[in-house]
Amino acid sequence: MVLEQLNSLYPPQLAEEWDKAGLAVGNLSAPVRKIYFAMDAVTQTIDEAIEWGADLIFTHHPFIFSPLPAVVTSDDRGANIHKLIRASCAVFSAHTNGDSARGGVNDALALLLGLRSTRPMVPSLSDESLGLGRVGQLPAPVTLRDFADSVSRSLPETAQGVRVSGDPNKVISKVAVLGGSGGSLINEAVASGADVYVTSDLKHHDMLDFIEAQRNYFMEQGQTYEAACESTMAVVDTAHFASESPWLATAARTVTAVLASGGWSVETKVSDINTDPWTFAPARG
Repeated sequence: MVLEQLNSLYPPQLAEEWDKAGLAVGNLSAPVRKIYFAMDAVTQTIDEAIEWGADLIFTHHPFIFSPLPAVVTSDDRGANIHKLIRASCAVFSAHTNGDSARGGVNDALALLLGLRSTRPMVPSLSDESLGLGRVGQLPAPVTLRDFADSVSRSLPETAQGVRVSGDPNKVISKVAVLGGSGGSLINEAVASGADVYVTSDLKHHDMLDFIEAQRNYFMEQGQTYEAACESTMAVVDTAHFASESPWLATAARTVTAVLASGGWSVETKVSDINTDPWTFAPARG
């Protein structure tokens, strides 16, 4: 059964308690011959998947996250659910379990950025080789400016681009990454000993508080203000879509191979629709 194979790749027990990963829409007895991969199940990706003839849409972000008071066609979500059912197209998501799993979002991001000897930033209680985020080494030390330039070139282009906090000349060797919103785990990134943390959706006041706390800590240890600035972990903030979407191609290859080993031959398609809600950045001047 295809669902069993997907759950073996991205175990539900790896999902955070608040998450809504897994099968959101679908007939458990329906055959699966074509799987469409996308970051989000929105009208545009759903329409493309159905037009292509997909039996299953595999997404990273859950299609139904909050309880629905009704499933009616006057509501966008309800209309899409009806559309999916009429087309016999299921929707499955691997969200935080896809983040923590081997070969998941964070392994893909770490590989894209050239990290070596990676390990989870926050190991799973059930298996320390799995978990949220990844920490690894660069092949050779580089400046923060050069590292940020490399991140910008490696990730999909977005309206937000890449934002950096830290001394451009800071030497970077050890890197922590967490695809998607990682502000809540910034202290875990510090505890990993990383020189820089690559994640998304960082908030203005949270970053100010973090920088102040780090600098004050190092100054209390006897460092000068300049040295404390150098010691403070740098942060590279990317667009949410950019840090997670590189995983889709990896997921498609992995799912195809695992299903083939079990005797299922499926056709896959990775969506090139950009579901980043931000569409452009106006020019200055």
